[in-house]
Amino acid sequence: MFSEGGSGHFLSSRVREIQPSGIRAFFDMKAASKDTIFLGVGEPDFVTPEKVREACIQALRDGQTKYTSNAGLIELREELSAYLSFSFELDYDPEQEIIVTVGSSEAVDLALRTVINPGDEVLVPAPSYIAYEPITHLHGGKIVEVAASAKQQFKLTSQALQAAITPRSKALMINYPCNPTGTVMTEQDWMPIVQLIIKHDLVVISDEVYAELTYGTKHVSIASLPGMKERTIVISGFSKAFAMTGWRLGYACGPRELIAGMLKIHQYTAMCAPTLAQIAGLESLRYGLDAKEEMKASYNERRKLFVAGLNAIGLSCHEPEGAFYAFPSVASTGLSSEQFALRLMEEARVAVVPGHVFGSGGEGYIRCSYATSLVDLEKALERMGRLVRIMQPI
Repeated sequence: MFSEGGSGHFLSSRVREIQPSGIRAFFDMKAASKDTIFLGVGEPDFVTPEKVREACIQALRDGQTKYTSNAGLIELREELSAYLSFSFELDYDPEQEIIVTVGSSEAVDLALRTVINPGDEVLVPAPSYIAYEPITHLHGGKIVEVAASAKQQFKLTSQALQAAITPRSKALMINYPCNPTGTVMTEQDWMPIVQLIIKHDLVVISDEVYAELTYGTKHVSIASLPGMKERTIVISGFSKAFAMTGWRLGYACGPRELIAGMLKIHQYTAMCAPTLAQIAGLESLRYGLDAKEEMKASYNERRKLFVAGLNAIGLSCHEPEGAFYAFPSVASTGLSSEQFALRLMEEARVAVVPGHVFGSGGEGYIRCSYATSLVDLEKALERMGRLVRIMQPI
């Protein structure tokens, strides 16, 4: 029989200690709200291109519903190898240095589980994507935030990294282009960071799921720089740039020893990524690149309109050079990020994510996704502007 406290006493201490997703909390609030413009969850408003969907429909008719290799379809891994080499100057052996995963989220989990021992510290620039901390915690590691301030456009600096390194530092977890800030790191930005990584013998987990979505400044993978390929796991996926969130298709590339370790865990947990999703990914790489560029051009148009609009209504916002997020300051309102987000939801019917959920460096900011229609972005700006004017002192 259960104790009077119910079944909750069966929970592990680590599961008890992690908090539910702050992004999803605001997403759930939206479900009960009418006429709300939602700028919360980072999901393209495009559907997967028709040619990709048709290829999967045909594959289903043909009965392609069996398991694939644990590492993924070799044709997909070969196509990924060629794509990464051409697009980002990353060269990986499709046989031993690439694994296809259930979204980039599984790849992050596999990478952390593969390299972290209990007590190890994982350095993470903050603000950063919210999943890194709880996943690290579940595997016995500890997140150490590295301050990435607005004064440096939220870029990681060698000074901040050096200050955060301790004898227990094992890994550096990075995400550029960045969710939530839209920050992009250049080769010049990376070079002093690379020197520290090598000096302190850190392993790098580089979440590059927004690599294709940059506007004017080309994405530079840290793994492409001298001395870094052998100590870096590159993670990406099809969700963002290819409008394939629901397909749950990602991948990881890296040194064969680390990929082999990730594959061992993957074999016992996921077995393989969904077969039809892999077929969709292969079709996207072969025939969907033009559609990807069209979507990117649309995001860029929205980015310009929305960021200019935020600054015009008094919410100071640096220019994001990647992803599809704006990260404006709400300091002028005198409210915390959560207070502002709640009032924005309740009084203006615009849903955003308060910046504090992305770590200490996010307090005083809100994350707004501009992966929605221009019409809705204009309406959101109008509503946000009215609320900001109410908050201004007379």
